[in-house]
Amino acid sequence: MTTLSLHLLARAPVPGRVKTRLIPALGEEGASRLQWALLEQTLKLPPLAFEERFLWLDGEAERPLRQLAERQGWVLMEQPAGDLGERMRRIAALGLAEHDGVVLIGNDCPLLDGDYLQQACAALAEHRAVLGPAEDGGYVLLGLRSLDHSLFEMPWGGDRVLACTCECLRRLGWPHHLLPTLWDVDRPQDLARLTELDARWRNLVH
Repeated sequence: MTTLSLHLLARAPVPGRVKTRLIPALGEEGASRLQWALLEQTLKLPPLAFEERFLWLDGEAERPLRQLAERQGWVLMEQPAGDLGERMRRIAALGLAEHDGVVLIGNDCPLLDGDYLQQACAALAEHRAVLGPAEDGGYVLLGLRSLDHSLFEMPWGGDRVLACTCECLRRLGWPHHLLPTLWDVDRPQDLARLTELDARWRNLVH
């Protein structure tokens, strides 16, 4: 049986340090509240078939966040050093040392739900890698059954992260699968789409 672990990379919801591109629209406190809400929703995802789930936090976890993670069955960990690619590589390597496959996600995508995670797990059973594309050219999910450093050596934050990753996978000869494309909340223009989801999000951004 294939064993999987889930790894959530997130920033602690500290005013002024999270969702900085949204601060002009929401203010520091508002951007922090949005980060908390997105993080809370992600932590409440169903455990599915994951044997272990880890919250890798950038920043200090205050008591409410520690308690939430514990109640939902997540192991709280401090993110390793390095740029985003190096942190992801280290986390994936640690996960693959104990499990057959790993799934890495963030908390920026409000549409990443249990069904989407289930699709990722099913695809990972048949492919070496699975990606959840983001509309901005990045990805919201990365699943791996093997590891190669080249997957994490690229310019991060641009609109070619997904394309570069797929090119790396093709060079490696690893069969991979693309999930449906989603969008994440990162820029002021994303807030309008967020308000269309339900009243909870509308109340956060107004």
